Amino acid sequence: MAKVDEPQPHPPKEQLPNISYCITSPPPWPEAILLGFQHYLVMLGTTVIIPTSLVPQMGGGNEEKAKVIQTLLFVAGLNTLLQSLFGSRLPAVIGGSYTFVPTTISIILAGRFSDSSDPIERFKRIMRATQGALIVASTLQIVLGFSGLWRNVARFLSPLSVVPLVSLVGFGLYEFGFPGVAKCVEIGLPQLILIVFVSQYVPHVIKSGRNVFDRFAVLFSVVIVWIYAHLLTVGGAYNGTAPKTQTSCRTDRSGLIDAAPWIRVPYPFQWGAPSFDAGEAFAMMMASFVALVESTGAFISVSRYASATPMPPSILSRGIGWQGVAILVSGLFGTANGSSVSVENAGLLALTRVGSRRVVQISAGFMIFFSILGKFGAVFASIPAPIIAGLYCLFFAYVGR
Repeated sequence: MAKVDEPQPHPPKEQLPNISYCITSPPPWPEAILLGFQHYLVMLGTTVIIPTSLVPQMGGGNEEKAKVIQTLLFVAGLNTLLQSLFGSRLPAVIGGSYTFVPTTISIILAGRFSDSSDPIERFKRIMRATQGALIVASTLQIVLGFSGLWRNVARFLSPLSVVPLVSLVGFGLYEFGFPGVAKCVEIGLPQLILIVFVSQYVPHVIKSGRNVFDRFAVLFSVVIVWIYAHLLTVGGAYNGTAPKTQTSCRTDRSGLIDAAPWIRVPYPFQWGAPSFDAGEAFAMMMASFVALVESTGAFISVSRYASATPMPPSILSRGIGWQGVAILVSGLFGTANGSSVSVENAGLLALTRVGSRRVVQISAGFMIFFSILGKFGAVFASIPAPIIAGLYCLFFAYVGR
């Protein structure tokens, strides 16, 4: 009697299906430019929110805030290009990170800056101290990444350990989503409802075959809600409300358009020579390690949504090394914040199902362009934060799932 062949297990799918464009297959140029601009809009939220919260505490005004946003945007574009060309070569956006904010606040509250009577001088002193801490902290990721030590750690990342890591990276940032929407429900909630409606419902009703609505849902929803928010502002809906409500809801309260210069190229050590403190550097290194773990999960998420094969540990380690270079560049230019993989942009990859490297490189071009032309960049940077928070609610869910 012939031996019956045993049923073979179903071969695993190593690449995510239904991806329209993977890493090496760029979309047509007009579509790629629009998708790149979409990535720019999404990362703009973190780029604006972090300096808006830090610079006033440091003693700076609207002019200093505009310059820090320009610098953070310029550095983000530069680091995104470096990561996509020499690092992991994934379509990962490298931008500002909330992980470094608590450490920066601890530097702001240090007693050694309380003797400055001039707020601008105090701002520059704190900025130089932050630069020194970031420069020292960058060595952690540079050494772990380029020496291959993180490669040895990445080898132990089985699917069982990767799943909770990636999920926590997504869900752990929910605190920047729904609380941000709640700061101005009048525009935050419509943004959340509209982005879900346009991206999830409309494509099933209007089947155009070109994936217009789910691919460009961010552009459609942001433009509509931004116009709606501006109508509420000029219509006097917020007249007489609390100052905090007006800051969150109005489209004319950021102060960036008037304060931003027409043309300005950020340069290293623009705030002066960095100052170094051992305690501050050690605290920033701890923040750098947290960002390292967070970015490891984000890299894995990006590779999945870009329909790439599972990342080899050596490539992941190289990407971490270049992220350390990104933190070093942030310290040299003076952004008051470190750099890590943008989790919200990873969620945008999942929403659009376009994982092309060229799209992210185009978005980096937008970052550099609008950081130099300050007035034009300030127009988009003036989008109310609750609108961006509404996007976060959806993108972090994509990464967390």
